[in-house]
Amino acid sequence: MRQPDRIIRFDTVRTRTGLSRSTIYSQIPQGTFPAQLKISANGAGWHESDINRWVAYPAGWKPRDEFDFFD
Repeated sequence: MRQPDRIIRFDTVRTRTGLSRSTIYSQIPQGTFPAQLKISANGAGWHESDINRWVAYPAGWKPRDEFDFFD
């Protein structure tokens, strides 16, 4: 059975990627790093699968399109 995609917070993302806060937030609008999700009024997180894909291949990472979620 497929595991649900967890939402991970910023400190976990920073630890897994080794990137600084400013680097992460500057790469998001460029489309070279996964965008965060709003999870509450004051909180945000990332899909763990997006971060795992970025870690595996940072130079070739691209956002998923809507049909990639069914693979």
